[in-house]
Amino acid sequence: MLDLGRLRALHAVAVHGSVGAAAAALGYTPSAVSQQIAKLERETRTTLLERSGRGVRLTDDAHQLASTARELLSLVEEAEVRLEERRGRPAGRLAIGCFASAARGLMPRALAELARLHPDLDARLSEVDPHLSVDLVARGVIDLAVAHDWDIAPLPAPPGVEQAVIGDDLCDILVHRDHPLAERESVRREELAAERWISQPPGTVCHGWLIRTLRATGYEPLIVHQAEENHTQVALVAAGLGIALVPRLGRGALPPDVVPVGLDPMPMRRLRAMWRTGAARRPAIRETVRTLQELWPSVASPV
Repeated sequence: MLDLGRLRALHAVAVHGSVGAAAAALGYTPSAVSQQIAKLERETRTTLLERSGRGVRLTDDAHQLASTARELLSLVEEAEVRLEERRGRPAGRLAIGCFASAARGLMPRALAELARLHPDLDARLSEVDPHLSVDLVARGVIDLAVAHDWDIAPLPAPPGVEQAVIGDDLCDILVHRDHPLAERESVRREELAAERWISQPPGTVCHGWLIRTLRATGYEPLIVHQAEENHTQVALVAAGLGIALVPRLGRGALPPDVVPVGLDPMPMRRLRAMWRTGAARRPAIRETVRTLQELWPSVASPV
């Protein structure tokens, strides 16, 4: 009989495209994933991975087996949902994908609260970009995504994925204390045409919002530095290298050289919890979403 854990490892490689990415999603080391697949190859007497440049690729047989693994994992998930539903309390493993600033500013308290109230629940967190996390939920790789979107750049929810609003996260323009705008309470977007911007890289939700919003005012923003981490953006602002639009969630205390300035109208991003429709009956899903919503007012910065 084929080992389900080894099939899960193969399925993860098929979904994520590499052993390293699969290991990160599963919470294993790349070596452990490779060993699982090597054992599966011996079990099936079939070559599943082939060298391709510096990485590996799945063989045709592996793709077929990964498809079967997906069906089996779906059946296992349904069985787990039914058992947890009968017990009526959160239990079992819950894989959560969350973007970086919420993983820092919201999830530690949420996970601690869940662990305190529900010791039978094994919630596990991975930092994932919002667009990727929603896709991972839809494919059954993770159970719950904490994602965000903006008013002009809504995050599409694939068929079969449900969602609930957690809360709205406000954003400020951050400038160096010697910047001419540092004395202002707020500025309009049209006043920022000549600024040098620090932004997240292309392809991220925040970068897309910045580009589309400022283009709508009639100019192309000059992005001179790109950094995924908000803390890196803050450090670049502190060095006087540009201005940045940074959400408040998970931002922490600002350095003395950095001043927040309001942008009129005030931009905000909406945090959402997303899960598969078939898993909506799980008490673990319901309780986690409830916990996130209840904690939000205490972690969100005031206007």
